[in-house]
Amino acid sequence: MKKQVLKRPLDPVPLKVESMAETCTNFVPRLKVFVVHCLTVLSVGLGLDSHRCVFSQTSIHHRTDVSENGMEPALRSYQADHDSLQFKYTIPMSPMAGERFDRFYQQQLVELELVDFSRLSQDGKVDYLLFQNKLRKELSQLGFERRKDQEIMDLIPFWKPIVALAEAYEKGEPIKGQRSAETLQQLLVDLAELTSLVNQNSLSTTNATEAIRASRRVEQLRRSLADWFQFYNGYDPLFSWWCKAPYEKVDRSLGEYALLLRRKLAKIDDAKSSAIIGEPIGNEALIKALEFEYIPYSPAELIEIANREFEWCDKEMKKASQELGFDGDWRAAQDFVKSKFVQPGEQPKLIREFAEEAIQFVEQRNLVTVPQLCKETWRMRMMSPQRQKVSPYFLGGDTILVSYPTDTMDHADKLMSLRGNNPHFSRAVVHHELIPGHHLQGFMQDRFRTYRRPFATPFWLEGWALYWEMRLWDLEFPRSAEDRIGMLFWRKHRCARIIFSLSYHLNEMTPEECIDFLVARVGHERNNATGEVRRSVEGGYGPLYQAAYMLGGVQIRAMYRELVETGRMPEKDFHDAILQQNSIPIEMIRARLKDQTLTPDFKTCWRFAD
Repeated sequence: MKKQVLKRPLDPVPLKVESMAETCTNFVPRLKVFVVHCLTVLSVGLGLDSHRCVFSQTSIHHRTDVSENGMEPALRSYQADHDSLQFKYTIPMSPMAGERFDRFYQQQLVELELVDFSRLSQDGKVDYLLFQNKLRKELSQLGFERRKDQEIMDLIPFWKPIVALAEAYEKGEPIKGQRSAETLQQLLVDLAELTSLVNQNSLSTTNATEAIRASRRVEQLRRSLADWFQFYNGYDPLFSWWCKAPYEKVDRSLGEYALLLRRKLAKIDDAKSSAIIGEPIGNEALIKALEFEYIPYSPAELIEIANREFEWCDKEMKKASQELGFDGDWRAAQDFVKSKFVQPGEQPKLIREFAEEAIQFVEQRNLVTVPQLCKETWRMRMMSPQRQKVSPYFLGGDTILVSYPTDTMDHADKLMSLRGNNPHFSRAVVHHELIPGHHLQGFMQDRFRTYRRPFATPFWLEGWALYWEMRLWDLEFPRSAEDRIGMLFWRKHRCARIIFSLSYHLNEMTPEECIDFLVARVGHERNNATGEVRRSVEGGYGPLYQAAYMLGGVQIRAMYRELVETGRMPEKDFHDAILQQNSIPIEMIRARLKDQTLTPDFKTCWRFAD
């Protein structure tokens, strides 16, 4: 065995110190590093697998360098290591994968403790806290997924043999065709018994949410089993002789069982049903998620904030309605604005004009830096009818996706899409999606503090775009009462998103009640409201994503009052600084811009909406 040689010696402990306190301060971190190095060398000397050693020598070097070089090298190393692990460990519900990721995050936390926090710059301290928070969040999510899987074990008790086969293949263990065929045959028996129990309603689990989760897990396990089979099939003649026929039966049975769970227990017929079924996480999990976003409010308090913002919108909507001659009847005024849609084929030209208008507005007022290349490099695409079922309005970034009816839609659906994407509603969306909204964000993300990508948060992403809806309103961007109604529609929608999304996860509103709420309280067309709720519940977003629009905007607005209105920062510098911090929780941007005193055990206490 080749002898391991340390790449560099430990820094010597200074012989000259001014006090016993300073001696301890210098000695303890160096002792930790020394112990870690000893463990690393010992593991190599004993012939242990490097991946089974708790500590990684490479990452330790990053950690001991961070005081001088900042956290960036360590964070880039973490992301590369994490990407490698995600590439390797892909088997769903795999104990091997779960244990490996758990050990990885724990290792990173241990190594982070070696950093001398006091020697870090303010940026470094922010990065330290973000990294610590990220690791704790990932560990919490691992535990959450395990608990959720435990709740559906009676629906998928056959997961273990499938995972065992897939793990053995991943580890390169010898394959025994006859034994594998016996495993497959037993899977067929188990699936037949489960199918009978489901059809007879004999299982204790009838919860639609659990049935959908189980159905998804079955499809994931099915794909892992297919990877296993395809690896050996044809390359190992004995394997194919034993396993080909039973595998094909198991594959077909898994597909049928996944479909049965959806139809029988979740009551969803994929060909006909429009049912919306998600996975509410409950109050405790919501509070934990808010802690990781540095938001010191309970879900109930956030709903109250939304109601307060709603009240402001209602007053402004009544003013605009009176101006249009509808005597404060906001519904009648909104219907009037919706009726002013452009004819099919004219929408793309209108969107381009709105984009240029918003760019000129922010540049003429010197509100934010907009590089020439950013203005040049956005594109436009039309959204497919299928996508519009989930996203009835525009989506954006470097490409703005225009939602507008097509010739294949039913007549009623066409009219709802036309009304929902009228010019005054659309004008309020284009700057959200392009400049100064998401396209400008993405452009800056690619150029400033790119190592912070692991910390991405919707409170920065969506909060920034929503903040500009607020700021442009204050700067009288809307030119008419119709424009104000268009902007207020979206602002009310952001308030509603907080209320219905949190209420859904608190099990206080069903998806159908969420749809009714959007129609009654905001004025959505029903198809569009359905698409919005489907997007929130089934679209793969985190439980706080929909709430993050308005809440992130309120956070940035509170920072604006602290830093710009008090004269501490020019407005343009303030906006540029937010973009250049990249996508991180707003509280950490505030701590950086205010040069706030930070400690390794920092806890949020910023009541930004009080």
